[in-house]
Amino acid sequence: ETEAAALNSGTVAFDADLFTGDPKLKDLVDKYEAKISAEEQSFLDNETEVLCEMLNNHQIEIDQNMPPEVWRYIRENKFMGMVIPKKFGGLGFSAHGHALVVEKIAGRNGAAAVSVMVPNSLGPGELLYHYGTPEQQDFYLPRLAHGIDIPCFGLTSASSGSDAASMRDQGTVVMEDGVLGMRVTFSKRYITLAPVATVVGLAFKLSDPNKLLTTGKEGITVALLPTEPNITLPQGVPGLRTGPRHNPLGVGFMNGTVQGDSVFIPMAAVIGGEERCGFGWNMLMECLGEGRGISLPAMSVATARLCCLAVGGYARVRKQFKVPIAEMEGVQEKLANIAMMTYQSVAGQALFDAVLATGEKPPVLSAIMKHECTEIGRKCANEGMDIIGGAGISRGPANFLASAYVAMPIAITVEGANALTRSLIIFGQGLNRSHPHLLQLIQSIQDGNNMPEFNKQLTNLLGHAFTNLGRSVARGLAVQVVPKGNDISGYYEAQLGRLASNFAFCSDVGLTMGGGIKTAEFISGRYADVLSNLYMGYACLWYYQKHKHVKGLDKVLDLAMADHCHKIQEALMGISSNFPIPLMGPVMRAATFPRGREYHKSSDKLTRQVSQLITTPTEVRALLTQNVFVSKDQNDRVNQISRAISLACEADGYLAACRKQKRQPTAEEAKVIGEAEELREKIIQVDAFDTLNGQNHKGEWMKATWTVDKIEAESQSATH
Repeated sequence: ETEAAALNSGTVAFDADLFTGDPKLKDLVDKYEAKISAEEQSFLDNETEVLCEMLNNHQIEIDQNMPPEVWRYIRENKFMGMVIPKKFGGLGFSAHGHALVVEKIAGRNGAAAVSVMVPNSLGPGELLYHYGTPEQQDFYLPRLAHGIDIPCFGLTSASSGSDAASMRDQGTVVMEDGVLGMRVTFSKRYITLAPVATVVGLAFKLSDPNKLLTTGKEGITVALLPTEPNITLPQGVPGLRTGPRHNPLGVGFMNGTVQGDSVFIPMAAVIGGEERCGFGWNMLMECLGEGRGISLPAMSVATARLCCLAVGGYARVRKQFKVPIAEMEGVQEKLANIAMMTYQSVAGQALFDAVLATGEKPPVLSAIMKHECTEIGRKCANEGMDIIGGAGISRGPANFLASAYVAMPIAITVEGANALTRSLIIFGQGLNRSHPHLLQLIQSIQDGNNMPEFNKQLTNLLGHAFTNLGRSVARGLAVQVVPKGNDISGYYEAQLGRLASNFAFCSDVGLTMGGGIKTAEFISGRYADVLSNLYMGYACLWYYQKHKHVKGLDKVLDLAMADHCHKIQEALMGISSNFPIPLMGPVMRAATFPRGREYHKSSDKLTRQVSQLITTPTEVRALLTQNVFVSKDQNDRVNQISRAISLACEADGYLAACRKQKRQPTAEEAKVIGEAEELREKIIQVDAFDTLNGQNHKGEWMKATWTVDKIEAESQSATH
């Protein structure tokens, strides 16, 4: 039942086009536009800027909490109610507006970003809006919008992480003192905001052995529990315990447990009332899956953009062997990766948010976004740490990257661990949900003896397979004569068209495994890699069409698309080499890559060119670093780097000219060189502290109370 709910949740969007084997870039460009309103832009430029300036990342991590004035500002300015409609007092922001706010905050401080993110994507507000009773909506939504109530949502328990539907939390329908309700025992963990929450969304499995329900049914149910008595529950919920904190890698956001033993919960607390009993999993799949594709990717995009701005700038400012490290090929390789991955994640995010703006809620694309963007965030942080070296590993106010680096495993883990998202969800759900004929075929089987419909859908499926077999062969031949030339976008559109038909054909061949494909995680994971890179590749082409006026962006596109095509090729090769049904693997190989591998990673020349686009003041750098918060404090390290990059380029240009012309700098040149060197000297410094955590590292206990003579004497005595 939970699997059926997942398959039937949300809608299909561009993922369905990919499964047809014939997606059209023009349709994407014409249909989708990522934009925000003037009100959303104002909120980014004003309230969000003020909040970011208030955040002291280093101190928050020491205190393991945000200061009271920050909590108050977040709540009073409706950061927790961005997605709640205006009629309930919220800001009514779009998915893209919501994402950009979280993204900007995340570039400054993770704890604040998480505290804003959760109520807008993983909290009960969305559930209340779509399924709550009018009384629940009228009471709770305004309070959530204005930050009076702080929400959390209790889903994960000890036995159920990514497999949330296997929860042990149990409830039984009871009638006590004339009140219909439930006795529920639950133990939730990893619940963000739980230690400070005033209202708890709780998911549990409900049974009704005495047949007391008049509507609704047994099954996963979602209730809303205040931590203190309120109008909806004047007696409160005695026995509800929220509190003991977990410590997620020292990031400093509130995360903890929600517990209760045989707690009585009135039926009025069920979101949507009694008729919604047993429908909790459907509700969760419909509402929370969308947020997974918005907030976690936004935080990862923030890391990537920060690396472009600050790591790219640092590489230009920092010198070794008298040259900027941005000119060293080993560093350029990593810088180019950062630029490429930032472009990929920004494009994927913008397209997904644009899809949501049309009213679509595609769970398959949401899973792709969560997996791809968080992996990109992790890789960008790793590359950035390699580049800045000691400046990255020395914690303190001057360190702009270590916090994001340390926190990345959290994004990788939550909302479905990436390993399982890739191997079980993306292709498993995509094949059943997005394939043009499979779901109808399954439904004809479930209908019983509907043989005419079954035969019709089976014929359609076989026709689909042979159509894409033909496309694979024809397009595989056609792309051999398509020159790259100056039309980078057109060239890669042809390549993706070929690879999409390859994917659709191989997906149909995969159906010969029957239900076994669900547990063949090696194979399913590779199919997921193909599907994910097709989506991200088309997103890159779509984003380029919207921004092709940006000088130099074609080079970033070239690097990004070479990466996607290579990954798709390797995944398809892996599928055909390891396909468990005899002869099917060679058939797939013959239809997709009869001449062997055709796609390769980029040239060294392109890598060098792309790296320089984020280490000098270019239009590409400006585009990829949009929405990164830069403090007005001139002692702030990101502020210093932002100011230094242009100055360093100008100064190095003067120095190069002086060396070439064998002359001394002019007075004006010397001034610029001096200012650049002064700022460079500040930037390369790292934090040092007299003590750490108040511990005296040079106390009496560090003095040796033994001598060499004493040790030798004791040794000789022992031998005798």
